[in-house]
Amino acid sequence: QVQLVESGGGLVQAGDSLRLSCAASGRTDTIYAMGWFRQAPGKEREFVAAVSWRRHITYYDYGDSVKGRFTLSGDSAQNTVYLQRNSLRPEETAVYYCAKSRTDWTSQASDDYDAWGQGTQDAVSS
Repeated sequence: QVQLVESGGGLVQAGDSLRLSCAASGRTDTIYAMGWFRQAPGKEREFVAAVSWRRHITYYDYGDSVKGRFTLSGDSAQNTVYLQRNSLRPEETAVYYCAKSRTDWTSQASDDYDAWGQGTQDAVSS
């Protein structure tokens, strides 16, 4: 099994930047792709970003609303991924979750992930 722990969330103002971290432990040899999702109050879980490492090539995918503002980094060897978020918006107040993919492909579907962190809370004030 893989355990994931997110950190770095907090209270910021609109336009600020904040970086989230996700540390993996356990069967990290089974990690080939990871993703970030978020869930705002009263809304469904939303895809944010994902990364996969296949044949020494790194692939990234981002949700449309965060492209150009969020950057995912890290590698499987470090067992840690980071999500740099710039120009944060009040509507991005949410709990952010890190997840491990079942496959070695990036995916925007939460059903394709089989291990989740406990989440880290963000609040962006206007």
